[in-house]
Amino acid sequence: MAQSLHDFAELIRRSAVRSAVHLELRDVYAMDDEDAEFRAWREGHRLDPDDRESWWNPWLGLVQEITGRGVRMRRARIVSEPHSEYIRYEHSFTFTNVAAGEEVRWLPRRSASGLSLPGNDFWLFDGRLVQFNVFDGDGRWVHTDRTDDRETAGRCSAAFEAVWERAVPHDKYTL
Repeated sequence: MAQSLHDFAELIRRSAVRSAVHLELRDVYAMDDEDAEFRAWREGHRLDPDDRESWWNPWLGLVQEITGRGVRMRRARIVSEPHSEYIRYEHSFTFTNVAAGEEVRWLPRRSASGLSLPGNDFWLFDGRLVQFNVFDGDGRWVHTDRTDDRETAGRCSAAFEAVWERAVPHDKYTL
């Protein structure tokens, strides 16, 4: 089971004063808590942007809380093209992240050539604390590693900023 929202909420509340950035590197995530929604999406269900009550959830509430405190929250996704089914699903509801206050960009994997990237997804809080999220080959969460090592945080910050510079804002990235 992945880190609980409660535990992550406590981490971000105490660790992010100015910024929280998230780099996603995978084309598929096998998250048990998404199974029903993913299945519904496969069957044609899409979220209605005008019916916020139907899609607002605790994660979005946390994003709104954190960004409401003035923390800049950014997410960059490096994705293969053509897109995996999971990325198409994820793209379909990313408007919810944006509505909650998160900035999201997409970088086609072919545009990431030449960048130095970490081997795992990560969150970086205020440029000093890194949380790596480690997944197995099928996209299932395995564990979380954290470090406040300055060199590691600096490399992750540089990698994120390089991706962010090349990436396409969500509202301009179409599938």
